[in-house]
Amino acid sequence: MADETILYVSDQTANNSSVLAALNATGYEVVSTNSATQAIALLYVLHTVAGVVLNHRARARAKFDVVRSLRAIRSDVPIVLLCGEQIKGLPSSVDACVDTRQPLEKLTAAVQRRLLTAKCFQMPIA
Repeated sequence: MADETILYVSDQTANNSSVLAALNATGYEVVSTNSATQAIALLYVLHTVAGVVLNHRARARAKFDVVRSLRAIRSDVPIVLLCGEQIKGLPSSVDACVDTRQPLEKLTAAVQRRLLTAKCFQMPIA
């Protein structure tokens, strides 16, 4: 996993250090940005992206606009949404939602599990 990267996109400062600690504990390299525009640019240049973890406080519609933009560039990359509350009607463009209210080690395990599960569903069957 060390040669793969998680792209972490967050528009908030609260909780960022604990979320980054959880992501770093997954064994992936973590590249973070607080800009959707920069995240889109990074997807063009990062070739070993294992997944995108999106921690966006924006309204659901704006959040899913970011997801659609990221999906348009790299449809093969799993997108995991971090959320502090239940989201109803999660669009199919989001592979998983992980609750950020859990302890750090559970958050790490949940992100790893969601990325691996999403990758398995995206692999072509030979």
